[in-house]
Order: sequence, then structure tokens, then C-alpha cells
Amino acid sequence: MTDQSTLANNHLEEPGIWVRVNRPLSDFKGRPALFLDRDGVINADTGYPDSPEKIIMIERVVPLIRHANRRGCAVIVVTNQSGVGRGFLSWETFEAITDHIDRRLADYAVRIDIVLACAYHRDGRPPFDIDDHPMRKPNPGMLLRGGALAGSDMTASTIVGDRPGDMIAGRRAGLKCGWFAGDDPAIAATADSTFPVRPLGSDNDDLLA
Repeated sequence: MTDQSTLANNHLEEPGIWVRVNRPLSDFKGRPALFLDRDGVINADTGYPDSPEKIIMIERVVPLIRHANRRGCAVIVVTNQSGVGRGFLSWETFEAITDHIDRRLADYAVRIDIVLACAYHRDGRPPFDIDDHPMRKPNPGMLLRGGALAGSDMTASTIVGDRPGDMIAGRRAGLKCGWFAGDDPAIAATADSTFPVRPLGSDNDDLLA
């Protein structure tokens, strides 16, 4: 049996950065990407879920992923995971949760292409106790890394998130626009003339137009 710690370590670029590519990326070059936050967008934000059984999927995101899959656009998850940095769960558990989410999405015949996670946080345990790490949203590092892996056209790409930091990261990464799930009133203030931010509605056919 494969040791789970070995699996997780194979995806660690450094102690607090986890990256997994789920499929060959050559077909995505030059196309837009759909960036997704995880908690609050793909699954309900329940704090720091520490087992797959605690994951509650949000079905509303499935049509968005399907639209991107059909258009040949990379679907890239970019998720802050301070729970790993604070010791609430391990990278092995994070990987098990990621596998579970992939299987649940496969039930709907949709897929995630790249997953990036950042565990660094100012309140993390060493070696995760780094304040304002460039990969942690609202910094754009995870988006830039994912876009580079897929060869994405960042100026035509978009991000879906539920917090202001998601939108700020998208603007800093040079994305076209942001779509927000949830009702955080602070998100509207993250828009500017070059980066519109819109609520996620039932008609999002122009999400990657």
C-alpha cells in the first residue's frame, strides 16, 4: 500500500505550498482559466474540515465548472489552508479531502484540472508562520502559478470566490473580472475600473466569454 505521507510530499513545492496537476495541460495554452476558491464556493465553509465526511458540496458551482470544461479552459482551485499551518489538519488529510471532492465532482461529469493550496499564516506553527506570504490570498501568487502551469490567458480569466481576498488576488493577478458567491458586503469595494466584480447569478454564460 502506498504511504499517504509520500503522496502528499510529492505535491509539496515547499512546506506550505501544495500543488497538484490532474491532467496534461498542453490543451489549455492561450485559453482563459476559471479560478475557484474552495471553501464557500465548491464546498460549504464549515471552518476547518478535517475529514472528507465533513465536506458539504455546493452544487451551484457544477454548471460553472462544466461550462469551463466544455470550453477547454483550465479549472484551477486556489485555496488558503491556514488550518494546515495551524495544525488543525495535515497535508495528508487535505489530500484525502481533495480526492473526495474530485470524486464528488466526477459524479456530475466535471473535473478540476489544477489544485493549489497555501498553508502559510502569521499564526501558523513553524515552518508555516510566515506573514503575508506571496502565495497566500489576497496576494496573487497561487493564481500566477496556476496560470503559468496551464499557459492561461490571464487577461481573459476570471475568479469565483466568497471573500474580498479572492477578488483582490484576482485583480492583482491581472484577471478580467471576479464573481462572488455569498453576501459579504465588503466584496463590492474590491472592484475598480479595470476589474469588475459581480454577484454570481443563475445566468453566467459570459463567465469565460
